[in-house]
Amino acid sequence: MSARIAVVEDEEALSILLRYNLEAEGYAVDAIMRGDEADMRLREEVPDLLILDWMLPGLSGVELCRRLRNRDETRDLPIIMLTARGEEAERVRGLSVGADDYVVKPFSTPELMARVKAMLRRTKPERLSHRLGAGDIELDRQARRVHRAGRELRLGPTEFRLLEFLMMSPGRVFSREQLLDGVWGRDVYVDERTVDVHVGRLRKAINRGRERDPIRTVRGSGYSLDETFGSNAAAKAQAVSA
Repeated sequence: MSARIAVVEDEEALSILLRYNLEAEGYAVDAIMRGDEADMRLREEVPDLLILDWMLPGLSGVELCRRLRNRDETRDLPIIMLTARGEEAERVRGLSVGADDYVVKPFSTPELMARVKAMLRRTKPERLSHRLGAGDIELDRQARRVHRAGRELRLGPTEFRLLEFLMMSPGRVFSREQLLDGVWGRDVYVDERTVDVHVGRLRKAINRGRERDPIRTVRGSGYSLDETFGSNAAAKAQAVSA
């Protein structure tokens, strides 16, 4: 899975433009038109980066940024603020409430894409790495291949995305609903029981004989990649440089 970016912008044409260019770069994009809706959605799921317009219906971008910085789960969320306000005092105000970067409209789309990538490289390097590793499992995003202990594993496209999603957040327990959103996407209707089916298929594909199962089932909660998985009990999944 690539980095997930939330775009909170009420100008429909600009929102479509941003979504198109971000998805062309390989990011998963969640477009939101109102500040109050974004406030609720970000309580449910925290993206890897937020592109936030200054002026929004329902709740201003400045107030939303202030609220996000006051919550533990979004305190460190990277935020790029978009605004037509170019005066120095307004830029200072935007940064003072917690924005990490500030882009004035009209802006260069390639420059904004470069800023997004640079910020993710600093804050979420595992999202940009071509390879992910956990214990004796290595996943190559570019080649779409997975190896365990030197042997190549045969995974279907859904099982590949499921493993990738879990490997990016070792130890974190995801509910079935969160896995549906992260692996299948919000726009696709799939029954939650489908998650159990694909987890079963993934386990069958990656585990041989007495090999340790890296996927942990948390009764009543969901699934996670065991952060202690690996030859060393304290080993944690980490991004492997390409």
